[in-house]
Amino acid sequence: MSRGKRIMKELQAVRDDPAANIELYFVSESDIHHLKGTFLGPPGTPYENGKFIVDIEVPMEYPFKAPKMKFDTKVYHPNISSVTGAICLDILKDAWSPVITLKSALISLQALLQSPEPNDPQDAEVARHYLKDKESFNKTAKLWTKLYASEDEGKDNKDVDEAELYGIDSEIVEEFVSQGFEKDKIVEVLRRLGIKTLDPSDNDAVNRVLEELLK
Repeated sequence: MSRGKRIMKELQAVRDDPAANIELYFVSESDIHHLKGTFLGPPGTPYENGKFIVDIEVPMEYPFKAPKMKFDTKVYHPNISSVTGAICLDILKDAWSPVITLKSALISLQALLQSPEPNDPQDAEVARHYLKDKESFNKTAKLWTKLYASEDEGKDNKDVDEAELYGIDSEIVEEFVSQGFEKDKIVEVLRRLGIKTLDPSDNDAVNRVLEELLK
């Protein structure tokens, strides 16, 4: 079966299964190698009630070579880059098989949101957050879902504090602001050091932050 026929067959299979709540469509009808796919966030996770858009590039060698997939929707997840949307998932790399379809790959991404693999991360900062403080991670991931993956996407973005966006305790930020440091730099340093909360009596950690702020 040619690549074109295979893709058209896969598109029809998605249309024939509306209960899956998965969409698959061409970016342009004149270009069969570039598609978008969407799926809903898994219930009972911080991604619930979100709709996630994935960019799909189908290579000439498809289905014998994996498609290139990345999230268009910003996602806070250990295996997805919070900057580029790049994905760390074995079936999109060395575990790809010609029997896998674009639909089943999207379902695998949906399952990835439900079951992160923080020990094999795409985004090390997010993975550290997940491993250190799951409750705080869930709160941040839920905020990102509301901001970037909901029907109200973008409406509240202006009101969101950058520290909150990355799960950083605002009291820490304000403490360093009171010492004369710029807020943007404080957040950047805390993110780089993987610090979300800080005990003022932890002199080693406080000094580490100060050393970075003074550079």
